[in-house]
Amino acid sequence: MATTVTEGRSSADGTLVQTPAVGVRIRALREAMDLSLRDLAQRSGVSAPMLSQVERGETSPTLAVAARIAAGLELTLSQLLRLDEDRHVVVVRKGEGRKRRRAGHRVEELTPPLPGQRADVSRHRLEPGAVTGGPGDPPIHEPGSRETAVVIDGMATLVIDGQRHELRTGDSVTFDADLAHHFENNSDDPAELLAVVAAGLRRS
Repeated sequence: MATTVTEGRSSADGTLVQTPAVGVRIRALREAMDLSLRDLAQRSGVSAPMLSQVERGETSPTLAVAARIAAGLELTLSQLLRLDEDRHVVVVRKGEGRKRRRAGHRVEELTPPLPGQRADVSRHRLEPGAVTGGPGDPPIHEPGSRETAVVIDGMATLVIDGQRHELRTGDSVTFDADLAHHFENNSDDPAELLAVVAAGLRRS
């Protein structure tokens, strides 16, 4: 269903986003990011009661409110509204992925937080001496998850289950991502990796 935008009754109301599915989509995206209503309220500046009403379809958000909710979900307004359309393709342009940074480890999420998403792709940049897996990084993945990482540039070391695996540009590694693990950059140059995590796969 395509998103319908209509004018509110007064200038104070602004332009309303009127579609019954937008609230369902916001809730699914929030839960996909493991956020509570209070978490999203803090991130977006939209009150938890208002978010609850929008998610239940009891009220339609203005474009201004929808934009704040989108920002809280680390999306642009156009991305949020496009997700409500009946599309099979969601494009994330270069540099538009969700980003976070910690102690020399920069991450860009290349997959949008779609409901039911079972695989995630991310790009990682490790400065010399940087290590993944510290405070602020994602927790160990759910049981049965597997990860494949490709070294795009530089050198990196995977440490998993007490073993070290040295990786160079072009090397790839696949492992059980629910085991304690981290990557290290022990070289003098930055390293870049592309990681794909498939959640909840059964081991044979």
